[in-house]
Amino acid sequence: MKLCIVSSCGGHLTEVRCLMPSYEQYEHFYVLNNHAELPPDMVGRTDFIVHSERDWKQLINLWEAFRILRRERPQVILSTGAGPAVPFAIIGRYLFGCRIVFIETITRISAPSMTAKIMHLLAHDFFYQWKSLARFFPKGKYAGPLL
Repeated sequence: MKLCIVSSCGGHLTEVRCLMPSYEQYEHFYVLNNHAELPPDMVGRTDFIVHSERDWKQLINLWEAFRILRRERPQVILSTGAGPAVPFAIIGRYLFGCRIVFIETITRISAPSMTAKIMHLLAHDFFYQWKSLARFFPKGKYAGPLL
């Protein structure tokens, strides 16, 4: 199995890397929406895409998702957000048949993020980290905090 791990830099990346024990034994690569200093295990296995903030650059992200996913052919796309999760989920699920796993960020305690609202519709497996979000995500599963 091969995983594509899609994330924004900063807290989202920290959260998804907390899951590393569950995916490190599988072939995997990362996609980030900003250039960042990488830990050694991410060097050579990270693609950087254009940073977009709910603007026209999302169209570029769709094209980048298509190119990367066509080249890499992962079976699973995993993300904790934010923005780049959506174009990768759309292209991955509907063009390449990828399983989509999304985890709402721990910073969302009482109200969902915009990304989570969209990803709840796209993800095969959707998790949230606070029980208070259960009413927003009827198809989701409470998983407890990652951090």
